[in-house]
This record gives sequence, C-alpha cells and structure tokens, in this order.
Amino acid sequence: MRLEDKQLRMTPKRIEALHAMGIFDTHQLLSWYPFRYDTLNAVPIAQWKPKDKVTVQAEVISAVRSFHFGRNRTVSNFDVMCEDTVLHVSIFNRPWAKSLALNQVLTISGIYQGKDKLTAITYNTRPLSEQEAVTPVYSVKAGIQQRTIRDCIKRVLELQYSSIDDLLPASYVKEYRLLHYRDALRMIHMPKTMEEVKASYRTLKYQEFLEFFLSVMMMRAESQQGIGKTPRKFDQHKIDELISSLPFEMTPDQLTALDDILNDMRSTKIMYRLVQGDVGCGKTLVAACALYACVLAGDQGALLAPTEILARQHYASLTELLSNHGVKIGLLYSGMSSEETDAVLSGCLDGSIDILVGTHSILQDRVKFHKLGLVTADEQQRFGVEQRRALREKGKRVDFLLMSATPIPRTLASTLYGDMDISTIETMPKGRKPVHTVLIKENSFRSVLPEVRSLLDQGHQLYVICAAVEESEDYDARNAEKTAESLQKLFAPQYRVGLLHGRMSSQEKQDVMNEFADNKIQVLVSTTVVEVGMNVVNATGMIVYDADRFGMSQLHQLRGRIQRGSCQGECWLLTDSEDEKALKRLDILTKSANGFEISYEDLRLRGPGDILGTRQSGASDFILGNLVEDTRIINQARKDAETVMAHPETSEYQAILQAVRLLNEHNASYAD
Repeated sequence: MRLEDKQLRMTPKRIEALHAMGIFDTHQLLSWYPFRYDTLNAVPIAQWKPKDKVTVQAEVISAVRSFHFGRNRTVSNFDVMCEDTVLHVSIFNRPWAKSLALNQVLTISGIYQGKDKLTAITYNTRPLSEQEAVTPVYSVKAGIQQRTIRDCIKRVLELQYSSIDDLLPASYVKEYRLLHYRDALRMIHMPKTMEEVKASYRTLKYQEFLEFFLSVMMMRAESQQGIGKTPRKFDQHKIDELISSLPFEMTPDQLTALDDILNDMRSTKIMYRLVQGDVGCGKTLVAACALYACVLAGDQGALLAPTEILARQHYASLTELLSNHGVKIGLLYSGMSSEETDAVLSGCLDGSIDILVGTHSILQDRVKFHKLGLVTADEQQRFGVEQRRALREKGKRVDFLLMSATPIPRTLASTLYGDMDISTIETMPKGRKPVHTVLIKENSFRSVLPEVRSLLDQGHQLYVICAAVEESEDYDARNAEKTAESLQKLFAPQYRVGLLHGRMSSQEKQDVMNEFADNKIQVLVSTTVVEVGMNVVNATGMIVYDADRFGMSQLHQLRGRIQRGSCQGECWLLTDSEDEKALKRLDILTKSANGFEISYEDLRLRGPGDILGTRQSGASDFILGNLVEDTRIINQARKDAETVMAHPETSEYQAILQAVRLLNEHNASYAD
C-alpha cells in the first residue's frame, strides 16, 4: 500500500519526510526496523554513577538557553528539579526544546555525567508511570522525530495487522517454533519486553536468509536456462606467450584463477564467475588474459567499469598489454563527442573492435556487437539481473566474469555470492609494502604536518580525501572545495593543489588526473572518486577527513591508491568522532593490511549492505541477519531453500516463492 493511501490518513508533511528516507510504501515502512532499544532504568538519583543511562521524571525550573555551534548544530541547557536535587540538563540538536515552559513536568532519558549533570538523549511530557518499558529507536534523517516514525508504523500495523499473511511455510514455522509474520512485526516495532524483541529477531532473520537463498537460486536457474554453449576454442600457446612477455611473474593465485576461467570458457557451461582479491592483487591482469582468450576464439569482449576514471585506466592498460598482439581496443563513455561515439559503435558492430571498455554506456540499446563472447565487470558496477539480461541479448551464450576488491573468506563468499562460481586471489605481487596507517583523533592533520611536508619535500605526492564535495547544511563534514582552497594557502607557493570530484565534466576530471600523473599537481583533494582507477605510483601519502563516515573496506580500497609501487605508503585517518564502534573499526585498519580480515570485520560490525553496496546478485540485503554470527540460521535457511526449489509446486511454498519473484523483478529495475 502506498503511503498516500487515504486509509493511512498521513499528512503530506509526514509522507514527504518518509520519502526523504527512501520509504514509499507500507512494506518498506514495516521493514524499517529499529537499530536499538531504550529500556527504562528508573532508579533513585543516589544510585546513579557517571556514564549510567538513566530515566527520571523532573520539573523544569529554569528558562531554556539554546546556542548554535558548528554547522547547523545546537545545544539547549536548562535545570530541572527531581528528588530535591537540581539537575543541569543539556540536549543536542533539539532546537524545539526552547519551547519548554517553567514548571513543566518531563520524563528525561540520558547519560549521567556526574556532579548533577545529565546529557539528555530524549524527553517527553508523559509521566514516568506511563512510559513504555522498551522504546524502539530508529535511524532517521535530520528534522524527523522518533515520535513521527513510531506513530506512522503504529498506524500501519493497526490498519494492516489482520491482513498480514505469513510468507514462511507453515511446517517451518511449526518445526522451528517461529512467530507468525504479523506478530514478529508487532514485537520488533512495539515490544513489551526485550524477550519479545529477541523472538522477533529470530523469525525475521530466518525469513531474510530464506528469501536471500531462494533469490540467488532462482537467478542461478535463470542464468543457466537453455544451458549449454559452443566451447570457445583458443590457442593456449599464445596466452602463454603473453604471460611470458610480462616484465614480472604472475602470482600462483593469479595463474590458478586464470585456469579456472579458461576452463569455464572451454566448457559447454556458460561462465558466471567471481574473481575476488585484495586491492592490488592483480585481478585486472587476469581479466585481460581472459579477454585475450576470447578474442583468440574469434569473439569480442567487453569490460565494464563503474566510473569513467577506471574505464580510461583499463583502456590504457589493455592497450599497452595487448596492442602488440594484434588486438584492437575501443573506449566508450558518456562524455565522448558524437563523432568519437559513432566510430566506436561502428567498430563494435563490424567487429573491427575486439574489446570494448566502458562505463554503463555499454548497456545502451544502440551498442551492438558483431559477436560478443565475454563480459567482465567490476563489482561496483551495480551488475544486477537486468544488466545481465541486457548483455545476454547483445550476444549468444555470453560468458560473465566479475571482479571484487572486497574479498571475504570462501565460506562467507559462497553464501553472499550464492549464484556464482568463485576464484580467490590471496597472494600479492612481490615488492608491495603494506600501507602504514595512523589514526588521529581530531579532524585535522596539524599534529602530523611535519611528516606530511617531509613526504612532499621528498618528491612524493599526496591524496586528501573528503566525504563531501561542497558545504551543505544537511551534511556536516569537511568538503573538498573548501579544503582545496585552504590547503593551497598552506602549501603555496612550493606545491600545487588540485581538486577532483564526480560533478566535474569528463574533460575537467581527465585534465586534473593527467596533471597529477605528471606531477604538475602535488596534492590532490578528492572525494571517493579516486577509490578505484587512480594509478599514480609516486603518490605515497593519503589524508582522510571524517574517516568515521567511511566503511572499513572502502578505506582499505582508498589506501590501496598509495600502494602502487615499492615505496612505503603513509595514510592518516582523521576523525573527531567519539563513537566507540566507529573508533574500533578505524583502529582495526591501523593494525591490519589484510583485505580478507578487514572485510570479515566489516561484515561482522556493519553487515553486507554497507560493505558491498548493491551486490551483483541483486538479491535482498540483510537488515537483521549477520553473516558472521548467524551461521546456524544461515545453514538451515540454505537447506530449506534447496527443498523449496526442488518442490516448487508445493502449496505452502507458493507465498514465499511469489514474494521472492517480485523482489527479483523489483531489484532488476535498477539498471543504470
């Protein structure tokens, strides 16, 4: 049901607020689960200890004093009386607190700081006796109150409760003692006790995993429809000659991964394989060898990149590697002139271009191949069901090869990428030194300015990464534009500072990257557009502002930019966050340079949706499920999914099968 449905009686303002959070219908709203729960801890003030989370009923005895600080931040201070004690209350970013009246009675929950000081997290005007024992807390955007989303969810549950049917087969609900779907939703959103929360988690986690496994099994079945292709025949000796001509040795894992791919290509099975490995492990070279084999077999290849920067990088490296072997490489991206585009399209159609490198532009209907045989794609290319269909239609029985620089242990990979075969590259090329990473607990690098200057004085170059492009009231983070201005003043006239971000035109981006590559720019201030594709060996330093705003795997990818040569890379992570979880994540990066360990920890701490963005499979993300901690539920859900897929005609399986089909169709619609 859409939020605009008159039965819900939601005001336009509430609907607009929910839309801003990406919530457009009642299913999405009911799936917006709380990220934590506040429980009532109402004990006498005499028993309070500093850092205790407490709840108290008190009377306002002073005017509210509000102050603005930073960008769009406020703090409100006022005094309350409770148990003959005057408490000094502070609450952040609640500008409406200034409307509190003298003698007003409040129930306040917050953290006791000692010396009669209380930092409030929330307050309301109901007496303590009327407070819920367990209060859900939701992730919301600025300006949306917790009460608003709780009221909206309560309204939907009241209206739809009796019509919410079970998706899970009745036999599984009975066997595992699970809740009915409607009861699980009620208990996760409106729990009476924390025991109800735990019971709802158990049911909803199982349902998430069962839906996920059914989703990937359906997609695998679809990609193997009309199974069988004519084996691709190519001269292995020519591939061996290419490998021998390299100025370095390929690692054992690279060679094993390449063997896996070539065996798939030689077989009658359509390849759908993932090559995963750490930053800098040499996945692209493996993909290049596979594309060369495809050309040798008389077919064309396509290489999809998530950004224009990376597409250009791949084009340059493939041209350098394969042009002496009689292979013609083409490049296609949205910023090209119409003449250039027409020439590339013509070359693809008549077969004179052997390998086409490009962004999602390759997916357009006007791009037609003479004989497409292999598509390789980067994980970040949101390579979903619809993209597969679009590319499959561009050739007959096309093989697919996907690359991921977010490597995870094989057992987890088989869960997360359930519809693919997997090759893993763990060994790194010789001579690569791990990046030395330092965590600085302030959003400034003044404490390490001498080290930064020393790096530049030695002739090396520096990346400076910002979370935002420009100043924004809605996003309180260091922005690239102002940072570039201030750093130019700091380093002038000795060093030149450049600016790079996704809003620049193709030519502007290319000009900046060329100047950085030629060392005409020594300090490059950028957003995460440099996360993939930048390959400047002389750049050995990186500063990341607001590092707590990035995932561990993303930071590991970023620092991979300064690990391209044999010199020691130096990375400084800056944050003024006091969030313990965020600091723990960042601390792991200072201790580990292993992408597998980092991705594993990221999965454990944040979940797959955060670390992988939109997965290739297009299957649903896990909201509650944790791949690391929920192995028992995962294993059972996988077995049950196999049973359901083996007997799709069974009546009790129809509800969940239909739900997953609709989910897959929905996820297929995000083709770029």
